[in-house]
Amino acid sequence: MLGCRVVWLLLMVACLNAASPAIAQLPTPQVRGQEPITPIRAAPVQDPRRVLLGELLFSDRRLSHNNTHSCSSCHDIQTNGASANALDLTPEGQPNALNTLTVFNASLSFRLNWEGKFRSLEEQAEQVLRSSAIMGSSADEVVSKLRADPEAVRQFRDAYGREPDVSALLDAIATYERTLVTPGSRFDRWLAGESDAITPDELSGYQLFKSLGCITCHQGVNVGGNLFQRQGIFHPLGSSEPAVVRVPSLRNVATTPPYFHDGSAATLPEAVRLMGVAQLDRVLTDQQIAAIVAFLNTLTGTYRGQAIRPATAAPPTAKALP
Repeated sequence: MLGCRVVWLLLMVACLNAASPAIAQLPTPQVRGQEPITPIRAAPVQDPRRVLLGELLFSDRRLSHNNTHSCSSCHDIQTNGASANALDLTPEGQPNALNTLTVFNASLSFRLNWEGKFRSLEEQAEQVLRSSAIMGSSADEVVSKLRADPEAVRQFRDAYGREPDVSALLDAIATYERTLVTPGSRFDRWLAGESDAITPDELSGYQLFKSLGCITCHQGVNVGGNLFQRQGIFHPLGSSEPAVVRVPSLRNVATTPPYFHDGSAATLPEAVRLMGVAQLDRVLTDQQIAAIVAFLNTLTGTYRGQAIRPATAAPPTAKALP
């Protein structure tokens, strides 16, 4: 009886193969092997009224105590989400302690700012408003200004069903910032199976990036941003403070010079060379540096259909809410 069943099963398989030759000839879908870097997905769906309000607030100079600058004064959304300066200036015209990180893909990091002090975009926004080195204001002060503006009151009522308050202010800014993701990089397309999205040289650079150990800190969806690390492990890397940093994302890194927490590396090749010495205790050859830079160039994504590009000398002038 068992032998009959086996014969019957073999006959069924043979019949299926004979009846459906096209099925057997379908190409096997190409799936990229498991990689330590994952692609950026589209921005999560947000309430469009709150996104619009947050975008307006992001460029509103009333967020600063003296109404002189806004978030976009240092985070130029038209270019790289940061600035071209090694150190942006405080309201008093003094250099800030740390280089301005790009706001693009900030929502994908597990902690925020160089020291990883903040766990949420809302918490960071509140502290930025309060910081004497940035806005020199407070959420309460900003809300007071907005409540005096009938148009701002109307916009908050439309988005939140109530007049401006601290919770709605911080939520609107954070909601907008969550839309600032940059999918569509050539490397992400390669991860999705588009083999010719990157060149053989760029792929070699990625393999070298992994084999040298750079991938240990720079992996995940944000190619960084998901752990803390001591900077200058083997040799000094710019200024000594902070000694421990939240590893920065390498997304769009080719567009965000100067580099490091103190903005001390003017170019990407220089940054790669210094990282090799400071973090890996290795002197990279010019060929190795060029290969890694070639790979890093594939991490440039898009925002609203436009490729991210380096910042100009000064971001556009910020405007108040209409």
